[in-house]
Amino acid sequence: MYFKQILDERCGCASYVIASRQTYEAAIVDPSIMTEQYEALLRERRFRLRYVIDTHVHADHISGARQMATAHNATLCLHEAAQVSYAFRGLKDGEELSLSQLRLRILHTPGHRPEMISILIINPPRSPEPSMVLTGDSLLVGDVGRPDFGGGDAGQQYESLNRLLRLPDWVAVFPGHFEGPCGAGMCGRPSTTVGFERLYNPLARLDKTPFIAKLISEVPARPLNITAIEATNRGLADLPWAMLTTAPSVEEVDLAALESRPDNAFLLDVREPEEYAHGHVPGAINLPQADLATRLAEIPRDRPVFAICQGGVRSLRAAQFLKQVGIGHVVSMRGGTEAWINAGKPVSYGDTTLEKPRVAESEWAHAGVIGHNR
Repeated sequence: MYFKQILDERCGCASYVIASRQTYEAAIVDPSIMTEQYEALLRERRFRLRYVIDTHVHADHISGARQMATAHNATLCLHEAAQVSYAFRGLKDGEELSLSQLRLRILHTPGHRPEMISILIINPPRSPEPSMVLTGDSLLVGDVGRPDFGGGDAGQQYESLNRLLRLPDWVAVFPGHFEGPCGAGMCGRPSTTVGFERLYNPLARLDKTPFIAKLISEVPARPLNITAIEATNRGLADLPWAMLTTAPSVEEVDLAALESRPDNAFLLDVREPEEYAHGHVPGAINLPQADLATRLAEIPRDRPVFAICQGGVRSLRAAQFLKQVGIGHVVSMRGGTEAWINAGKPVSYGDTTLEKPRVAESEWAHAGVIGHNR
C-alpha cells in the first residue's frame, strides 16, 4: 500500500492519496483546488487515478475533486445524501471501494454535515482489521467538526463520534483539518489514534446532553468566504478565486493610526453581525468575512480600507484576500475592536447598517450551474 498525507498550511486542511503498489490504482480524498501537487505525484509514481472522494461538501476551501476526476476519467464520489448540482457516485454506509487488494470502507458519520463520511482503510494481506481511518471533519485531533452550518446536527455528531471511538485503539486517525475554523480545540497535530482520542479528547468524555450544549454554545465565526466557497463546491457558482491562495504582505496598524486615518477611509468590520451589534468602532461598516467575495462591490477601490475584527486575526486574512483580488490600499488593525475598547475609546452599539439579503442560488452574479443531480 502507498499512503500519503498532504497538508495545506494556508487553510489548515489535509488531503490523502491511497494506492495499491500491485496495480498502481489510486484514490485521492479531499483534494484541494491546487491540483498540480497531485498531478506530479501521480506522474512520478505512475499511478492510475480510479476514485476521487470528497468526504463532504467543503465550506472553507475550494475542492479540486471535479477537476481531478474529469482530467483522469476517474469516478467522483460523495455520500448519497450530498446536495450538489453535478453527477457523482453516491456512496452508502458500509460500501467498499477496491484498489486491487485494498479496501476503502465507507462509514456515514453525519454531524458536521449531513453527507459527512469517514473512510476505513483495510489491507487484507496484512490484516483483516482496518489500520487507518480518514475522518474528514467528524473526528479531529482534540476536537470534532463544528455542526452549525450546512445542515449540521450536534446530536448526530455525538453519535458519529462514538461510532468512530468504538474502533480498535490501534486505528490511526487522519482528519481533514489540523487547524483553522473547523474546530476551536484542535491541537495542531495532523494525526492521532482512536485510543488516544478516546482517552484525551475532551469531547469524548462528555455525555450527550453536555456534548450538544458545548458544541452549540461555542460557535466560532464562519470561515472566510464560506458563502462563495460552499456555493462553488455545490456547483451553484464558479468562484474559485474566492479562496485565499496567496499570502500578500499587509500592513498592521495600531490605535493611533486608526484614529488619525484619512477622512475618506473606509472602516470595514469583518466580524459576525451579532459581534458587531455588541460594540464596534464608530463609523465601521459591517461586512462579515464569510460574505466578502460575494459583496466585493460594496468595498471601495478608490479609498483606503481599514479592516478590523475582534482581535486582529480575521481582519488580517480578510485584508490579504482583498489584496489578492486587487484592492491595494488595505491595512489591518492590530488588536482589533478589543484593543479599541480596552483603550477606553468610544464605541457604537446595535446594527447601524442594513444587512444585505443573502444572494439566491439563481442570482449568483458569476454563477454557472455545473452538471446535474443524479
